[in-house]
Amino acid sequence: MGAPTPKTFTNAMRALVGNCSVITVGEGSDISGLVVTSAISLSADPPLLLACVNRASSSWPLLDKYRRFGWSSLGAAHQKVAERFSGFGGIKGADRYQGAEWESAETGALLLKDAPAAFDCEVEEMIDRATHSIVIGRVRSVRECEGAGALIYWNGSFQVLN
Repeated sequence: MGAPTPKTFTNAMRALVGNCSVITVGEGSDISGLVVTSAISLSADPPLLLACVNRASSSWPLLDKYRRFGWSSLGAAHQKVAERFSGFGGIKGADRYQGAEWESAETGALLLKDAPAAFDCEVEEMIDRATHSIVIGRVRSVRECEGAGALIYWNGSFQVLN
């Protein structure tokens, strides 16, 4: 077997199914966001979420600056949202929000209106490891939209679950 190279590790990770969520960050016109597949529940009491965010991403400085974020799981109809927030075609910043409906949460974070689940979060802690920050978010409010299906990431592409 041997020690993995970054390429062999990345290829092997493609065999894992990842849930697709959009993390939205910033305020006013100073906004951006990204797709994460490393999003999980950390605790129900208190309600905490955990995501891993690359510190080289354009969204990380805004997350660090504003210390709050929206977390919207992506449904079956959200592949275009996923593509925009993944930066397909060079889309950056506030332009990533076009083509979808958003609402402001209690903290001011933006949430996708028809997301299967959406969470309004404040940063509780950020732990730097290698290229990423492990972001722990304290959930301030939750909204659900039943029947939206799911968008997952597997084998290098987005897949729909209904």
